[in-house]
Amino acid sequence: MSAFVTDQFRILNTNNFIDSITNETDYYYVFVGLSNPKGSLIGRNPNWEGADGVLPGDAVVPDPVDNYDYLTHYGDLIQYGKRVIPQNVRRCIRKIEWKQGTKYDMYRHDYSATNRSVVTDRARIYDTNYYVINSLYQVYICISNGSSGTNPTGKESQDEPTFTDLEPSKAGASGDGYIWKYLFTVPPTDIIKFDSIEFIPLPNDWSTSTSTQIANVRNNGNSDVNNNQIKFVYIDNSGSGGYSDGEVDILGDGSGARVFINTDDNGKITNTTVTTGGSGYTYGIVDLGPLQQTQNFTQPAKLIPIIPPSKGHGYDLYRELGSDKVLVYSRFDSSTKDFPSDCKFAQIGIVRNPLSFISDNTYTNSTFSGLYSLKVTLGSSTVPVVGELMQQQVTGGYAYGYVASFDRETSILKYFKDRSLVYNTSTADQTDYVGISTFSKNLEFSGTNIISGAGGFTATIDTSFNASTLTINNKIINLDSSFISGASSPEINKTSGDIIFIDNRPLVTRSSRQKEDIKIILEF
Repeated sequence: MSAFVTDQFRILNTNNFIDSITNETDYYYVFVGLSNPKGSLIGRNPNWEGADGVLPGDAVVPDPVDNYDYLTHYGDLIQYGKRVIPQNVRRCIRKIEWKQGTKYDMYRHDYSATNRSVVTDRARIYDTNYYVINSLYQVYICISNGSSGTNPTGKESQDEPTFTDLEPSKAGASGDGYIWKYLFTVPPTDIIKFDSIEFIPLPNDWSTSTSTQIANVRNNGNSDVNNNQIKFVYIDNSGSGGYSDGEVDILGDGSGARVFINTDDNGKITNTTVTTGGSGYTYGIVDLGPLQQTQNFTQPAKLIPIIPPSKGHGYDLYRELGSDKVLVYSRFDSSTKDFPSDCKFAQIGIVRNPLSFISDNTYTNSTFSGLYSLKVTLGSSTVPVVGELMQQQVTGGYAYGYVASFDRETSILKYFKDRSLVYNTSTADQTDYVGISTFSKNLEFSGTNIISGAGGFTATIDTSFNASTLTINNKIINLDSSFISGASSPEINKTSGDIIFIDNRPLVTRSSRQKEDIKIILEF
């Protein structure tokens, strides 16, 4: 027996993901970190750090690995996260741009392995090119591409659709045979955030939106109210002759649909025009009986009423366009001290429902810092360099970390602790070594002992600092972290939550004037 997951299941999962963000049943965060692969790190070896502050693993972009060990390792290296809000997430579909002289597929409800699309040769409707976006960011579905039983490959589109009428229409006077149905216009705000060379963003609230544009298209597509479900009847075979012109019923499991038939001098069917679309159809057959001039057909005509999804074109946009992808947008800038302006990152991801640090409560704030922080006083003219290994002798052994940022104005040093710091210094793994009892403990920086960096800096923790702000030159600076005895922990438990997306990429070096616009595509 064969089985498969349907397209509608993927669309449902997409809807559920959007709903969980909108209704705040789940909290998702886009985060940045480092993609250091396990085994490529050199642990506490102070000689790995170069003068340019290159972090371990930066030279080669590693492929992500989906296992528990690697996912928790990602947590070690998370630096900053920003919550995904409804305004920054959109369903999306493949971008198919209208271009003059191009053939497009028409919408059909019956594409299959034995009835493939005539232009793209696809068996699945959502893989065909049956909709377009024009130069004005208006989206249309192709009701007819001029194809028929005598012209099965369709025609080239010559007239760009630009109208916003509610009913299907020709786009111009070229006679290219195309009929288009207007669906929606991508608003300027969505163009700025979500436009890409590959995808078209869809409105998030199609079924409930009070936007006049959306409501008009949606309500017009409700055939229960407007009796206008079927828009087109395809001529698969015009027959051998013996038909006359006239208006007839479309039979099936719905009601009310009628179509006018045109024929040539030999009684072959040449054109169909739906006069009333009816409602409630999942299949249909044209009753040509009243137009038959003879009962002796060499070849009877075959007309196929094209059944729109749901109640009609435009009523359920997500099902009509097969929206099983989500585009998540996030902008990272220097508006918060949580995201240092001098850090480096080489990984982008999404984590779901992380917990607050040392808590069982789901973290819900708009941003988080994934770094440890220290308020320090430098003891040398050398300053900490991003990526530099640092250590401090503390009770029980040594504390180790890698510098993630150093803010000269506030003297806040941010760092992360990677698991390589407790591994064998030669093999960078769990191989036993002399001194493991002293050097392989995960200890915290604390107290007044000197912190020393592999690049030469020295510093001490300002243990008298217990605040979340600093006043410098009469300016109050919000540190976005609360310090106790000069130290601050990450705001989330980095071993918690579900990492649902990981993308490793070449190293990005930030600056204070830099903003990162991140767009992530999730496919369900």
